[in-house]
Amino acid sequence: MKTNNITAEEKARSVQAMFNRIAPRYDLMNRLMTGGQDIGWRKIVIRLAEIPEGGRVLDLGAGTGDLSREALRQSPGCRPIAADFTLGMMLAGKKENSTSFDWSCADALNLPFPDQSFDAVVSGFLLRNVVDLKQALKEQLRVLKPGGRIVALDTTRPRPSLLSPFIRFHMHRVIPFMGRLLTNSPEAYVYLPSTSENFLLAEDLQERFKETGFINCNFRRLMFGTIAIHWARKPY
Repeated sequence: MKTNNITAEEKARSVQAMFNRIAPRYDLMNRLMTGGQDIGWRKIVIRLAEIPEGGRVLDLGAGTGDLSREALRQSPGCRPIAADFTLGMMLAGKKENSTSFDWSCADALNLPFPDQSFDAVVSGFLLRNVVDLKQALKEQLRVLKPGGRIVALDTTRPRPSLLSPFIRFHMHRVIPFMGRLLTNSPEAYVYLPSTSENFLLAEDLQERFKETGFINCNFRRLMFGTIAIHWARKPY
């Protein structure tokens, strides 16, 4: 399989290396890029996950584990597993994390968990980075228990509006400038706006959820239409 003249495996390794480089400042950059709104978005993700008492939660593409920590805040008896394929991200999360939960090195396209293992699967800014979205969604469906919830926070292309020039300026000028100033990997903050603009519209991602086999598929746009939270359920 080729993706922009490189193989999917090469693209995955490149993305992995990039996130390893930006791991120490990843959370700080998220706060600055979103004006701190990403904290509230993660609260919404966990509320929508409807985690049952003592439920098992897979935080996929966990990064530094923000969603796992939020899951424990909202549902103290739950059992999160923070899974990521970037060692640097997990090490940064474990260094800052005072709350105990399990970590797993995992590829979103080939999850190392049995069928029907989790009551909820949540993710933050994962889906636009996977090299095979269809396979990533199939794997999440597989590891969910019947009736389990999937909730995904990610970027989406906004509809054209009077704000469009300001959004483009923020994405292509402000974010790369902050990346150059605060990280040793400025190219990452050119890549991230680019993947956001080239990712699916929220409506199209909803259709991908339906095609995978999820039901009750919904989404909500945030931040002037540049962010979307999608949620759905695995059939009983």
